[in-house]
Amino acid sequence: MTYSNLQIFTVELIGTFILVVFATGSIVYDYEVFDGKLGIPFAALAPFIALLIGVYSFGKISLAHFNPAVTIGYYITGHISKTQVLYYFVAEIIGAILGSMFVLRFIGDGVSLGANAPNYDFSILLIFPVEVLASVMLMGVIFYVVYTKGLRGFSGVAIGGIVGLDILFLAFISGASMNPARALAPALLSGTFENLWLYWTAPFVGTSMAAFLFRKKFQAQRATNYE
Repeated sequence: MTYSNLQIFTVELIGTFILVVFATGSIVYDYEVFDGKLGIPFAALAPFIALLIGVYSFGKISLAHFNPAVTIGYYITGHISKTQVLYYFVAEIIGAILGSMFVLRFIGDGVSLGANAPNYDFSILLIFPVEVLASVMLMGVIFYVVYTKGLRGFSGVAIGGIVGLDILFLAFISGASMNPARALAPALLSGTFENLWLYWTAPFVGTSMAAFLFRKKFQAQRATNYE
């Protein structure tokens, strides 16, 4: 079944909203209620749950990007058009901003609304590659579960799982955003822009690298289908 761009726009907005509420809201909630005691494991679990909801609810309609860097990956591999990139980007950014507005209104305004921040105890020469690596792994898992026969029926678990694992093991270095929209919204509403350059460069580099690695495979698949 083919879905319209309006349908794709709508579910991407809703899915990104859910993701940002869970991903950033969990950080703010931990700070406001538990004084940060739940820490990174709680921050890793929340987006895993959000992506389970989003992927299984909307994956058949929009492929459940909820992330501009993922959208660019799909564009590079030829799965979406230039026009669709615009629909995805606008939906993801609006959904993310609405998510941060929800967090501000109903959860709190602590820790810059859950904005991503790298650990500058490490060199930027490590921080940037780690954020790229996290994004490569995310895009690689997405391509594996969506466009191969691997892990059928477990795509949401795999995609949510890699996001959770990236956060669990890499957030203490780079912040492990992997998502420019998720990074933008809390930064915009809290006025904390100093780290935004990182999350609007490294995730795109990472997903693009993964997309170029997978592109030939998808081109070969399409050629086989036309034979």
